[in-house]
Amino acid sequence: MKYSKRLSRYLLPTVKEDPKEAEIPSHRLMIRAGMIRKLASGIYEFLPLGWRVVKKVENIIREEMDGIGGQEMIMSAVQPKSLWDETGSGRWYLYGPELIRFTDRNDREFCLGPTHEEVITHIVASNVKSYKELPLLLYQFQMKYRDEIRPRFGIMRAREFYMKDAYSFDRTVEDCRKSYEDNFKAYERIFRRCGLDFVSVEADTGNIGGQSSHEFMVIADTGEEEIAVCRCGYGANTEMAEFRTDDRADGDRQEAVRELEEVHTPGVTTVEEVAGFLKETPKKFIKTLLFRTDDGRHIAAFIRGDHELSEHALKKAASANAIEFIDDDTIKKKLKSSPGFSGPVGLSSSGAAIELYMDSAAAGIVNGISGADRKDYHLRNINVRRDMKADFREGNFRKARQGDLCPKCGGALVFKRGIEVGHTFLLGTKYSESMKAVFVNDQGSEENMIMGCYGIGVTRVVAAAIEQSHDGNGIIWPAPISPFDVLLVQIARDADEFCAELFGKLSEEYEVLWDDRALTPGVKFKDAQLIGIPVQIVIGKKYKETGEVEIQYRKTGEKEFVRPEHISEKLKKRSG
Repeated sequence: MKYSKRLSRYLLPTVKEDPKEAEIPSHRLMIRAGMIRKLASGIYEFLPLGWRVVKKVENIIREEMDGIGGQEMIMSAVQPKSLWDETGSGRWYLYGPELIRFTDRNDREFCLGPTHEEVITHIVASNVKSYKELPLLLYQFQMKYRDEIRPRFGIMRAREFYMKDAYSFDRTVEDCRKSYEDNFKAYERIFRRCGLDFVSVEADTGNIGGQSSHEFMVIADTGEEEIAVCRCGYGANTEMAEFRTDDRADGDRQEAVRELEEVHTPGVTTVEEVAGFLKETPKKFIKTLLFRTDDGRHIAAFIRGDHELSEHALKKAASANAIEFIDDDTIKKKLKSSPGFSGPVGLSSSGAAIELYMDSAAAGIVNGISGADRKDYHLRNINVRRDMKADFREGNFRKARQGDLCPKCGGALVFKRGIEVGHTFLLGTKYSESMKAVFVNDQGSEENMIMGCYGIGVTRVVAAAIEQSHDGNGIIWPAPISPFDVLLVQIARDADEFCAELFGKLSEEYEVLWDDRALTPGVKFKDAQLIGIPVQIVIGKKYKETGEVEIQYRKTGEKEFVRPEHISEKLKKRSG
């Protein structure tokens, strides 16, 4: 018999009204459908219905991971700082306040793991020694912890979340790329089996590090990330996206070049403020952004006033692992400029030790406007190649935007919003080299293992599925991850014996939830729509009159009346 339940004995506390703190549909509907309850900011308890969906997603992932040779294990959520220090990456500090740190009674430092690269590398380094033991793919399901500065969107951006993380260890780069491809294809199968509309895009490696990575994004209007995709198959988040520009979009190239002019702009510093003050368009502005790299260099990025900087592109060009904004005191003393009024002309002639990175769109502005490097003044009629007094590096340092063209085929990029549900990383030797995860090859020499890591936010998949599939009445579950296959809705009060018999028979083939509560039909129907089980079988007035039951399909709203003995045949035909 399949796992089935009577609703009268099931913890399903549905709620009529939308919770005030809920900002997006998944947060609102998961609370209303009795799937989750808030314990503290960013921390949620999963109730039985919600946890059943999580386990459905987990089982799909497990089947696919086992199918490519993965071995399931479990690692401790508590990790010692000493292990993180072994990598020499500085990740203990780079994670910043999001890493939940604590000290034990002996003053030893620990954290609650947001990820497990250090732990798994330590395990493999301690236990795997020969090339004969490779390749190796290990994975786990576990709660992860990040002290988000602003937990929001329910379980979408929470302090505690359930995740599958996997790690591959190979002998060669070629073998690692094969493992990466195997996991990539497994991810595609996982998200298809979960019934999701998704794309894979190139992404920044971030704090995890490595040579390259891909994000798997569920397409949804409420997605936190913007992605650029092309019908040729190219895709990347806008921070990473490469692009070609359409020069025809620049309308001032024929404008006559004018002489440089300093103008008094008291108390206005932002592009929007200065544009209003000078009655100019933001496209005329060269925006200046000043950073310090993780190795102590000062760099300036110049982009057009209506564009956004791509920190990824800037870090790549500057060969920097991380960048942060320069403080006002340093701008004044070391860069000989004025905070809020810095610009390319003054910075290039100041003699200060600073690297200059000019976005190509900003370099092409005719008679541009930027800060004059002294308080309350700007320069007009800047022409970069004429007025900059020091060498600068030119390139695409801005985020992709509407109107940009695909770098592969030249077609128009399409911009969508997405929810990240999975991320794959080609790590290389980032962790194995520093943590001495080596193996002895067939020649008797030691080599570093080549690593990859692969994560899926299991609870995020659940929320993303709701964001993508719901209506004004509630959730519409994709069948593979629905908490139950069938909801048996008993309306007829004197049909207990028939319902019990039907419940037992259906439970031989399907997972069934029987709403046997002594409540009004209106309440039962509202709850049925809210919790979104794909098939609802209603035993109501028609059964008493003709012996037929009503089958309702949540996704399409279709209804049909059938004899009880034909239910299984109908459902099989529908699903097949």
